[in-house]
Amino acid sequence: MKTALPALRIVAAGGWWLSGLARTRPWRMAGTVCGVAITIALLALLLAFLKNSEAAMTARSIAAVPVDWQIELAPAVPVETGQAALGEAAGVRRHEKVGYASVDGFEASTADTVQTTGAGQVLGLSQTYAETFPGQIRLLQGALSGALVTQQMASNLHVGVGDNIIVHLPDTSSQTVTIAGVVDLPNADAMFQAIGIPPGAAPQAPPDNVLILPLDLWQGFFAKQAVDSPRSVRWQIHATLDHASLPTDPLAAYRSVAAAGHNLELLLAGQGVLANNLAARLDAARADALYARVLFLFLGAPGLVLAGLLTVATAASGERARQRDQTLLRQRGASASTILTLALAETMAIWLAATLLAACLIVLVGPIVLGMTLERDALGMMVLGAVGGLVLALGAILLPAWHRTRRLSVIAGRMSVGLRETPLWWRIHLDFILLGLAGLVYWRTVESGYQIVLATEGVAETSADYWSFLAPLLLWIGIGLITMRCVTTLVQRGRWLLAWLVFPLSGALSQGVAASLSRQHGRLAIGVGLTALAFTFAVSTAIFNTTYQGQALVDAQLTNGADVTVQGETGRPAGAQIAKLASLPEVAAIEPMQHRYAYVGTDLQDLYGIDPRRVGEATSISDAFFASHDARGTLEALAGVQDGVLVSEETVSDFQLTPGDRLNLRIKHAGTQAFVSVPFTFVGVVREFPTAPRDSFLVANASYIARMTGMGDAEILLARAATSPQSLHRAISAALVGRPDLRVSDVGEASHLIGSSLTAVDLSGLTRLELGFAVIAIAAAAGLVLALGLADRRRSFAILALLGASPRQIAAFLWLEGGLVFTLGALIGLVAGGLIAWMLVTVLQGAFDPPPETLAVPWSYLVVTVCTALFSSIAAIEVARRDAQTSPLETIREMR
Repeated sequence: MKTALPALRIVAAGGWWLSGLARTRPWRMAGTVCGVAITIALLALLLAFLKNSEAAMTARSIAAVPVDWQIELAPAVPVETGQAALGEAAGVRRHEKVGYASVDGFEASTADTVQTTGAGQVLGLSQTYAETFPGQIRLLQGALSGALVTQQMASNLHVGVGDNIIVHLPDTSSQTVTIAGVVDLPNADAMFQAIGIPPGAAPQAPPDNVLILPLDLWQGFFAKQAVDSPRSVRWQIHATLDHASLPTDPLAAYRSVAAAGHNLELLLAGQGVLANNLAARLDAARADALYARVLFLFLGAPGLVLAGLLTVATAASGERARQRDQTLLRQRGASASTILTLALAETMAIWLAATLLAACLIVLVGPIVLGMTLERDALGMMVLGAVGGLVLALGAILLPAWHRTRRLSVIAGRMSVGLRETPLWWRIHLDFILLGLAGLVYWRTVESGYQIVLATEGVAETSADYWSFLAPLLLWIGIGLITMRCVTTLVQRGRWLLAWLVFPLSGALSQGVAASLSRQHGRLAIGVGLTALAFTFAVSTAIFNTTYQGQALVDAQLTNGADVTVQGETGRPAGAQIAKLASLPEVAAIEPMQHRYAYVGTDLQDLYGIDPRRVGEATSISDAFFASHDARGTLEALAGVQDGVLVSEETVSDFQLTPGDRLNLRIKHAGTQAFVSVPFTFVGVVREFPTAPRDSFLVANASYIARMTGMGDAEILLARAATSPQSLHRAISAALVGRPDLRVSDVGEASHLIGSSLTAVDLSGLTRLELGFAVIAIAAAAGLVLALGLADRRRSFAILALLGASPRQIAAFLWLEGGLVFTLGALIGLVAGGLIAWMLVTVLQGAFDPPPETLAVPWSYLVVTVCTALFSSIAAIEVARRDAQTSPLETIREMR
């Protein structure tokens, strides 16, 4: 019982202490609670964004793999052996056996002519294969039951549904089949990949001529060939895994799939080789997950730091009052442990209230702001956020109390004016050090030619240099510190300037106002510094996110070709539908584009035929597409030379070309179906172009290509949407019903060629979260911190009133301090924010394809932020001015 009494007394004292604080300083406590709550909510929501982004990457990567595993069995190994191994492997959902046979060629007789092809491949597939792997075969004509030919082979042989094809086997015998359908193989590269090739070897191109037979018919055709030439006939087993059981984290999913693949290899015991397509895709996704973490760290971390600084500033605004309270307690016999216990009680009360408030914010605001559900791991994110909030609350309240008990005596604590200790960062010139380091890191990044994405020979690879991202963060912190240094120096040494500014309001009291502000230089510097940091964070985040999202759209348009693209083949061109589609109300502009192939020496490259003066009406043509960085000038140069051609940088380097050189390209002629030599004039260098591959390609005048090849049809149509790409996609698809040979796609479906889509990281939720918080932070920095600082000086204003100062003269104090906080903070923050956004875009420009030409500035948002800061400052000044007009004697009695 005796032991319990002191504890009860402490609890009672803590309750009385908290109730007294709530009565006398409600706004300061409320401000601290809100600051900790926002920090907890912001940290939890940022973690939610990170986790959901990684889960989206995993899901997108898995969905992009049509066949998870391909097992190629060794010659003479029965296919049942591989199926038995798959039956023992964990996580395999379904599998199909696939036969591959190499043949000498194909032959067809149509319209009194005979067409032949070179060597090709014949696949044997079961009737259920297309259902098991829906992304592998796309039917263009006919039916899937029976013999199928690929679109390219049908074009080479001039055949269609119902025609016969002769298959020439290696033993000089032949077989005849009747075509039941024409198909496309969207993932031919993976279906015909060379399994088991050494790492780093060049990828194997898919065959041009492919025939697909029902599995039983295929086995009958190639039973003898499998015995005579076993290496020309092989079995593969294609398998799909149970995706629902995979972790949502890309790294964990990769490890799970890779481990399952290794287990299967053990079961095969050397009788087969595995191509783990899913693991390869997840391997690229885990690199992109690191990139998402970089975005979290360098876009979200400044917001967390700013929230912490605002909370500390709010709590520290009542430093003098806390010091007087602590001194009074010590005078009345309270020990240091008792004082710290009361401070701990205040800390825990604020933390608990902030945690409850943060939980409400996360539940109510989180799904709306981030645009995603938060049920998954919500408790874990909340716990992490609460831990961060507890650390912040301890640092803002308990740590200063402990510092005062150790450093201040009772007499020193009673002093209202004392010598201020120069901060450590000021003495060691930390601001200059951080700015210097930011410049050094940025210079190193630019000079080294760092790119976050390397695309050697068209193979994209993520290469994140995390040190390069330190430059914007160091610059942001350095700007805040040097702002405080400059403001302190200005206020201390520029009294004459402050007196001149305030003279119209204070008159003869102007020197006194300037002297008072000079003594308050620390508080003023903190206010300006926090306002500048808040503006810098808001401006840099808004500009970077707007530029990022706009460039992601340009990237998608570049990959897809336009808002909506209709693609056909030479035998079935999409250009024939242009008149029909141009009349749709959803179409703002539509332009044809030829897509042929041309030999440059022995190198086969994509050739695009355009109208240089009109192609920009249907799609975005960026200056970054061309080496000259002048899209208009380059396209005008192409239009001015009828036989002109734009050549990729790789071809210019390989063939040592200079402008004006003559190029003889071999292009297929429509009449003879043979490649003929066509002369061109090299007029410029093209780096990127709509729908073009990353490596070598050519761009020329469509009219010249049509005249020299005898065929003017356009294989591709590029369409710009009048409203939205999705609505245009629906309208064009409805207009082309019954034409499965024409593929319609929009920018929303475009798969980026950078790893597994770096710029597909959706920043919209993070943008709403950060920009919403930035507005709150600006209001707090320019309004709340200023208001609490002015409220802490009520006693000074009351003494001035008793000494005869008029309300106009007292208002001079308020307007000068508030004006300096708002004006200097806003100006510095706007300039610094633009600088940091430019630095961020420069560091991340390799993630864009193409890189942005200029920064996208969201002017409307910037106007809102400035107006918010202005309104908050005016409101704080007005509250302080009205409070100063109350009875001075009553104010002094309240604050004794």
